[in-house]
Amino acid sequence: MQEITTVLTPIDFSDNAGKIARAAAYVAGTFKAELYFVFVVQNFEDYSGFFVPPVSMPNLEEELFQSAQERMDTFMTENKTILEGYGLNGVKSKVLAGDVGEEILSFATEINCNLIIMGTHGYKGLERIMFGSVADKVVKTACCPVLTINPYREECEEEAE
Repeated sequence: MQEITTVLTPIDFSDNAGKIARAAAYVAGTFKAELYFVFVVQNFEDYSGFFVPPVSMPNLEEELFQSAQERMDTFMTENKTILEGYGLNGVKSKVLAGDVGEEILSFATEINCNLIIMGTHGYKGLERIMFGSVADKVVKTACCPVLTINPYREECEEEAE
């Protein structure tokens, strides 16, 4: 296995994003690696079979992208102190647009990522059925190892002997 120098972590700004970010920072810090957080704005083409945005909203995708960038900036500011405590070789963020799984995989290749750390759950309910599991797609086709974290599981405690 090659040395881990670059870690990529997709986030979705859910309540669990902080938990995933801390886990990623811990692992990246252990390897003194650079850490990238990425958020992907889903393209409207993916909804074309059942959703047509109103004509009066031609800039909706651009507005969603700008809103996502603002959320990413806020996320990075709110978590700066926590992330700095892990001895990382740098923390960067990026907002992308397109198919979530494909964009994560493409960006991982672009930055020569050595490890992807992501949550096992993102979309819920009907959206998950329609779009499939992003984590599943990434695990099956990534250019590097993928560590998945189930944010809904309680951390295991070691039993006393």
